[in-house]
Amino acid sequence: MIDATIALARPDLALSLFGTRDQHLRTFRERLGVSISHRGETLHLAGEEQAVTRAIAALEELKGLAERHGMLTVDQVEEVLARTLGLGDNWERAVVEISHTTKRVKPRTPGQSRYVNAIRKHDVVFAIGPAGTGKTYLAVALAIEAFKNRSVRKIVLCRPAVEAGESLGYLPGDLRAKINPYLRPLLDALHDMMEFEQIQRFMEQDLIEVIPLAYMRGRTLNEAFIILDEGQNTTVSQMKMFLTRMGTGSKIVVSGDVTQIDLPEQSRSGLIDAVHRLQGIDGISVVRLEKSDIVRHRLVQAIVEAYDEGAGGGNRHRAH
Repeated sequence: MIDATIALARPDLALSLFGTRDQHLRTFRERLGVSISHRGETLHLAGEEQAVTRAIAALEELKGLAERHGMLTVDQVEEVLARTLGLGDNWERAVVEISHTTKRVKPRTPGQSRYVNAIRKHDVVFAIGPAGTGKTYLAVALAIEAFKNRSVRKIVLCRPAVEAGESLGYLPGDLRAKINPYLRPLLDALHDMMEFEQIQRFMEQDLIEVIPLAYMRGRTLNEAFIILDEGQNTTVSQMKMFLTRMGTGSKIVVSGDVTQIDLPEQSRSGLIDAVHRLQGIDGISVVRLEKSDIVRHRLVQAIVEAYDEGAGGGNRHRAH
């Protein structure tokens, strides 16, 4: 263990560097593996020698940005940390360009960067992580990119229609109206990256499908980018059915949070089972996103941590 200090040009730089309510400070501590405190115009660091050396390099660069621009953005912090931790090249390659729109999607954490690169390099990717880590959003962005680049001819987005405390039968409307709430997160991601009229046109031409998992049975999908969201709520047989829909030239992404399983207690999650069975097979990648990859409102990470700390019951035990 070693100690080190970094001098600040003025006391208020600590606020600019650490962010509102120490948002960036928590990131520094977690990613760099050092303890950091400040008093007046001095930062104090402690940790293993290599970790402290990296932290000094990152904080000196960020200090310069704070001196020039004031408050640091999450993207600035993440890019500097990625370079410091040797992830700089991957970070740049992970930018997702969605052609014919002004949208430019960029991973905001090293974990998200690994996820994007895994999808580009493998035909089947399983992404496991808590809410807010961009599992669905990034997969949809890459699907649109592949579609626009003509790498695939079709996008298929699906979810299992598993009730979380409610019964479909009691919801109002016809079958389409009943399943629409389950598909809403996929539609939201799609609408954030494409014009409504364009989505409607592609859906009418059967180039984009947003469907419940049950509608996949019996099909073979060639040259398609297929995304299964909420994969933790599939049974083992459903997951097998889904994965075997894959045809020539297709790519599959399965995402889920294994701490939020809504299946009956006696049912084993198809996502957990598939990762156990299939990891290590050439062409298949398993990406695990962590609480540090959460990019929603800052409180989401605190909420996830609070539930994890008090998770004595619920579905959590089924993730093992």
